[in-house]
Order: sequence, then C-alpha cells, then structure tokens
Amino acid sequence: MSPRSNTARKPVAFRHAMPLHSQLAALCWRETEQGREVLLVTSSTGRWILPKGWPISGRSAPFAAKTEAWEEAGVKKGKVGRRALGSYMTTKRSPSGDEEPCLLKVYAIRVQETVDIYPEARNRDRIWVKPEIAARMVDEDGLRDIFAKV
Repeated sequence: MSPRSNTARKPVAFRHAMPLHSQLAALCWRETEQGREVLLVTSSTGRWILPKGWPISGRSAPFAAKTEAWEEAGVKKGKVGRRALGSYMTTKRSPSGDEEPCLLKVYAIRVQETVDIYPEARNRDRIWVKPEIAARMVDEDGLRDIFAKV
C-alpha cells in the first residue's frame, strides 16, 4: 500500500456558490470640475451602497437599474448603459435569517439631473464622492473592484 492511499481526502470548500438571487444596481456618475463622482445611498441599516433592487418583469435590466436610481437616489434624468459595467457576488438575508448568495449586476448611469423629492428621500441619505473614496466607504469587495473601472 502506498503512503498516498492511506491518507483521507479532506472535503474541498466551495469558494463560489451558485446565486439563488439576482439583483440590479445603478452606478450613478457625473463629471464635475473636480473630476468624476459617483452617487452612494444609505441602506436600511445605514451602510453606504448603490441604489439596487430586483428585476422588473417584462422590462430590461437597464430600465430596472434606472428605476432604482430614481426611487432610491432621486436620479430624474440620466443615460444608462445597455450592458452591465460588471457584477459581483453578495448575500441577501432570507426571511428565515439565512444568508443566501446573490449576483448583483451593475449598470452605469451618467446622471444629468437629480431632484430632492423622490420616493425614498425620507429613508435614505445620498452623497456624491470620488470613486476611490466610495471604494473605502462600501463593504463589498466586488463593488470596490467595480469602482476601479469608473
């Protein structure tokens, strides 16, 4: 018997899980005299995030991302890209409290106009910051990588 056959194989931990959910996010950006800025909003727990939500039945993913930008950040006018700028894995908490994998596709929106009165204005704060600052403000590593593309 060889020494190798005597050793038990250890189970391999999966680094990536198939997503149970898929969401869309809006990476809203603008050009200023000081350079490019991105828009962050607060989550229900106070973390800085991108406006994001679920796909809308019968509508395109870019349309859904633009809808989230309006509802959560007051983006009234902007041009959304047809293709996702990128995607990353995150987790969503299920009603039972379990963390489930979720693929988040991010669509860039060049913002032309924002307003102060929008559906979730009372529930969220928003801030314009440089992408490198935004990368330090968010929790998700995958989102930090996407800010590097902006």
